[in-house]
Amino acid sequence: MNNNPVIPVILCGGSGTRLWPISRDTYPKQFIPLVTNKPMLIDTIKRISSRKDFEPPVFISLDIHRFILLDELKKENIRPKAIILEPEGKNTAPAVASVALFLQHEEIDPIMIVLPADHVISDIAIFNDCLDKAIEYAKNDWLVTMGITPDKPETGYGYIKKGASIDSKNLCFKVDAFVEKPTLETARQYLNSGEYLWNSGMFVFKTGVFLQELKKFSPDILNTCKEACEKAKTDLSFIRLDKPSFAKSLSDSIDYAVMEKTDKAVVIPLNAGWSDLGSWKSLYEFGEKDKSNNVISGDVIHEDTKDCYIRAEDRLVATLGIRDLVIVDTADALLVANKDQSQNIKSIVNVLKDKCRNECFTHLEVFRPWGSYKNLAKGDRFLVKKIAVHPGAELSYQMHYHRAEHWVVVSGTAIVTKDGEEILLREDESIYIPLGVKHRLKNPGIIPLEIIEVQTGSYLAEDDIQRFDDIYGRSET
Repeated sequence: MNNNPVIPVILCGGSGTRLWPISRDTYPKQFIPLVTNKPMLIDTIKRISSRKDFEPPVFISLDIHRFILLDELKKENIRPKAIILEPEGKNTAPAVASVALFLQHEEIDPIMIVLPADHVISDIAIFNDCLDKAIEYAKNDWLVTMGITPDKPETGYGYIKKGASIDSKNLCFKVDAFVEKPTLETARQYLNSGEYLWNSGMFVFKTGVFLQELKKFSPDILNTCKEACEKAKTDLSFIRLDKPSFAKSLSDSIDYAVMEKTDKAVVIPLNAGWSDLGSWKSLYEFGEKDKSNNVISGDVIHEDTKDCYIRAEDRLVATLGIRDLVIVDTADALLVANKDQSQNIKSIVNVLKDKCRNECFTHLEVFRPWGSYKNLAKGDRFLVKKIAVHPGAELSYQMHYHRAEHWVVVSGTAIVTKDGEEILLREDESIYIPLGVKHRLKNPGIIPLEIIEVQTGSYLAEDDIQRFDDIYGRSET
């Protein structure tokens, strides 16, 4: 084994609120195909998948996204070293500290490559060359971050001010300062000076050095993460950090907790076509333009339309005589915004949260460990869903107190357990599950099972469920 094995650490906990209504709490942007036909998470892994000198990656994710993450990894046959679950989001410092503590028990002072799951990089060769340089500096006990060479006065990113070079080739610099998102005029000054880089949030360092500096500058975070790791439990394919212990941790970024305070922080400039796709405007800038300078996705007809980003998810979108707009249409929400206001979408999300609107939390299609369901129609005392069950998967053995269900098989084969009796259903066959009857749905086949479910009753929310058995370890009620 190498003295310092190199382990990618993929941060999957972001919420991506500025890309609402596509990105939502229960299904954020890292799991969505925004640039290629693969989710951004998978694109992130594929950038380093050819590296034979790297160990399998470690993923750290919010608990609510665990089955989405696992499903995406299985689709690509990616076998992680570990999947660590945060009970709640506490920013990057506690997340990375928890992974570092886990790896400290597994390896001999490994080098961690910390990569957010929701970035896009065009030139993978340059990126990997930068990683090689960062690894060499990390071996010499530097805490390395990659700073993006700016090409415009960007107000949506934090900045890093370069200090003195630490090598003769000016490839790596001491970090002089981390700077918050600037005004437009200040951003212009940063760009013209040549002394500033965008803060990418990507890091490379030895586990031991990072924990040593965390202990020095943010001991409270280290101690609570230690407790959360010591009390962690293994659950199916996951390592669950202890919830009460982790809840006590401060919410802080690596920048604030360590990098701004340590004398070991260095930055390597990276110019590889990077973006964090943190807004619809950045997605527009990264996208392929048509002859009218529009970025179009989906079923869109546009006349006399210029400099717009238009995305149609479920239906036709037609535009006429508009300029500089972002239009994003989903099954349950429509966003129309000035392109220059796209950094402020979070304010819309905050209003939705204040009003407890489901549109900020979930899509009409909701993912479960066994597959997914999509709401098709809803009215007084009825709800219609399309349910898709993966081959070999099954729902929990359950009961509902306030609703009955009628299932019709559209495609595939189903085994329905109804009060202990197993019933085989094929395409175009149906079954009725009365209120209060224990039941389970299973797909015994090798193709996806699709059914239409019609619920009727006085209360049709998802929390009307009593679980008696569940292969995914979900709670009984």
